Amino acid sequence: MLKRSGTSQKKKDHQSWVDKGYRNEPTVTFIIQSHNKSLQVCHVLPKLRQYGDAEIIVIDDGSDKEHTERLVAALTGANEFLLRANDLFENVTYDKAIRLANGKYIALMQDDDDFDGTNWVERAVRLFEEHPQMAILGGKDGLEIAFEEDRQWAHGGPSQAEGDFCYVTSVNRAPMWINKTLYEQHLHHIDFRFAPFQFDDYELCARTWLSGLQVGWYDAGFRSLTAGGMRLWNTAFTNEQAERNGKLLYQLLAGKKEQLRTLVETARNA
Repeated sequence: MLKRSGTSQKKKDHQSWVDKGYRNEPTVTFIIQSHNKSLQVCHVLPKLRQYGDAEIIVIDDGSDKEHTERLVAALTGANEFLLRANDLFENVTYDKAIRLANGKYIALMQDDDDFDGTNWVERAVRLFEEHPQMAILGGKDGLEIAFEEDRQWAHGGPSQAEGDFCYVTSVNRAPMWINKTLYEQHLHHIDFRFAPFQFDDYELCARTWLSGLQVGWYDAGFRSLTAGGMRLWNTAFTNEQAERNGKLLYQLLAGKKEQLRTLVETARNA
């Protein structure tokens, strides 16, 4: 005997599902990492919806139920999803969200990002089309990777960003765009050895070049909604991660720095 819930349910059919407008293969997936900043995510959601051929995945990586409830209420579209975690931080949760994304191009974003219009999205899509071997495109900083030999430590170095677009050794978030096909074929994952955060973006970019692919930069025109976030309130932890992961980054890349330099220079001069 079927149990009854006491509430009526709207009858479903195939047409009602079609009418929701779900996209199996969107051009873009926006992935927003949020740590107890639901109000800021809700501020940018209407702007992201202006780009129609997209899906939105919000990572709720905080600890306050109020923010989870607000995000659940806000993400009402057929192409809008909420991934719930509890303080796993960027490395793990971005990796999991990338696996869920169906977009041809993925924009990794932060919960303090703000922008006007969709020109930054349209420009990124055009750049990927113009540069078919580009697996990663950054819209914030285009950087070298600096190697401190005396400390055996590596981190983001001087800016390499020039003009409207250029190839660079590394970019950091946000936005950080990913060509998902190239990512799946050649890069596969974000390196969990850098978890929970810090310098995994530099490692991913270096691995992109060493895999025969390219990393580009353009000015996305982002601005910050606020000064704050997980790093501001966890300075000691951030410093600990920088020390730990800076040494790991050096161990992985110090012997390949000249190869990286040559690969970037060759792409820029082609």
